[in-house]
This record gives sequence, C-alpha cells and structure tokens, in this order.
Amino acid sequence: MIIKEKVVEAMNAQIQSEFTASAQYIAIAVYFDEESLPDLAAFFYRQSEEERMHAMKFVHFMLEAGAKPIIPSLPEMRNSFDSASDAVQFALDQEIKVTNQINNLVSIADAEKDYASSQFLQWFVTEQVEEVDSMTTLLDTIKHAGGTLLLVEDFVRRALAAGGAEAAPAE
Repeated sequence: MIIKEKVVEAMNAQIQSEFTASAQYIAIAVYFDEESLPDLAAFFYRQSEEERMHAMKFVHFMLEAGAKPIIPSLPEMRNSFDSASDAVQFALDQEIKVTNQINNLVSIADAEKDYASSQFLQWFVTEQVEEVDSMTTLLDTIKHAGGTLLLVEDFVRRALAAGGAEAAPAE
C-alpha cells in the first residue's frame, strides 16, 4: 500500500462526506421538484451525480494504491427547507464544510509525506473553489431575484444549457 494509514482513514471519512453530499443534493432536488422549479431540481440532481463521482474518484484511487475504501452508511438527510434560499444556503454551507475537509486531507497527506495522495487531492482543491463559487452565485441570484424564482429558473436553465452542471450557475 502506497497510501499512509492516516491518509487512508481521512480518505474513508471523505468518501462518506461525498456520498452524504450526493444524497443531500437529491433531497434538495426533491424540494425544488415539489416547489415546481424543475431547472433548480435538475441542477441539484446533477450536483448529486457530481458528488457521487467525487466519492468514486476516492474509491478508485484507493484501490489503485492498494488501500481499502470503506463504503459507509449515511446519516439522515435534511428533507425540508423554508425557502429556496434556505436550501441553497444549506448546500453552500455543505460545500464550505467539504472544502475544509479537503484542505485538512491535503494537510494530512503533506504531513505524512504521502506525495501520491497529495497530488491526487489537488484536483479536489480546485474543484471545491468552483463548487463554493457556484453555490455562492446561485444564492446571490436567488437573493437578487427578490422572490421571483422563475427568474432564477431561467438563469439556471441558461447556465445548464451553456455547459452542464459544472457550469451552472456560475457564469
């Protein structure tokens, strides 16, 4: 195994965080579907797939490096929100938490002189900058729309058409 044991433990914790984020984004998508906001729902369904892909990147990296990934059980998801801004604020807070976890994981890999893991994690560092920016932009758009969520729907629809989930809602 080329990954250090402390890094394996931290990566397994990150796998749980990524799968949890994926499930939480489904719950947020369902909220938007129930509110008859299909473009916001589509955005969060796509975000869910992206978070699952992140978890699988960790799984595959660990397997390739001879480590054992642990597929965790998930905590209960939050399934109700007071408003669109409440749902997106929750998602933004989650992305900030994941960003801090990724940064901590990089610190652990560096401290353990686990250079392969450190290199692998650089993609996630950049990805989290994009994720936080995307959620921040979406939250700002909702606030600027002043309760007119159809304007937000149009914004998300155009962003998705321009480049998929990773392009939405950042411009």
